[in-house]
Order: sequence, then C-alpha cells, then structure tokens
Amino acid sequence: MINILFLCHGNICRSPMAEFVMKHLVRQTGKENEFYIASAAVSREEIGSDTHHGTRKKLREMGIPFTPRAAVQVTPSDYDRYDYILLMDASNMRNIKRIIPNDPQNKIKLLLEYANRSGEDIADPWYTGNFDETYDDVLAGCTGLLKTIK
Repeated sequence: MINILFLCHGNICRSPMAEFVMKHLVRQTGKENEFYIASAAVSREEIGSDTHHGTRKKLREMGIPFTPRAAVQVTPSDYDRYDYILLMDASNMRNIKRIIPNDPQNKIKLLLEYANRSGEDIADPWYTGNFDETYDDVLAGCTGLLKTIK
C-alpha cells in the first residue's frame, strides 16, 4: 500500500483538491486498492470545516468526484504512516517542521517538485481567488507524482 498525505495551511482548499485529484488519477489506472490518499492541515484554523466551495466548484467543473469531509491537522505520528508527505508552499514547509521536526526518510517535499518545478509554491486560492491556476498546479504535481510511483 502506498500512503500519500497532502498538506496545506487549513486543509480546505489546496490539500483536499490534491487528495481528490490524486484519487481520481489513481482510479483511472485501476490501482485505487494500492493507494491510501488523504489530506490535512499544518494549522488548526479550519479544523472540522468542509472543503472550500471554490475547490468543490473546480472539482465539479473538471468531473472529479469528491465527498464531504472535515479538515484535520497533521500529527507527528503521520510521519510513520505515510510514504509521501507533500506540501503546497514554503510556508507549509516551515510549519510542518514544528510538528514533524525531522525527516530522516526524505518523505516531506513540495508537491511541485514532482512537476520538475523544485522550490515553486502552489498559490493559495483562499487569497488569490484563482482556483483554475491552483488546479493546474495541483494536477501537474499529482501527475508527476503518479509517474514517479508507477
């Protein structure tokens, strides 16, 4: 089983978008039983909140199924549970180090590293309002990740 955790600030925009996009991509390969894919926040601000309406709208537009969910925060024990811990931006990277200070297995990376865009951030549509751009970046990262795993 390949375990993937996507992280963003509040777990309502980018990380659930990545979770549902990755689940969709994996389902298209017929290997959904080989993966466990989830998302979480590095902060506590949105704990319990469902996916942002802008993310849900964009997923609907792209024909990507999603389910109701409640935002959760990443925990130190998640390091042992997941093979890949993928963040959306440099701010998330700084925050994760407070929760998971050590990464001896090199599991923690920015998602866009898998799109050959090392060091690049996925913009937070909570602030930009641009869910299209965020979706394009999330799709590029998830597609690259899947190619790496295959």
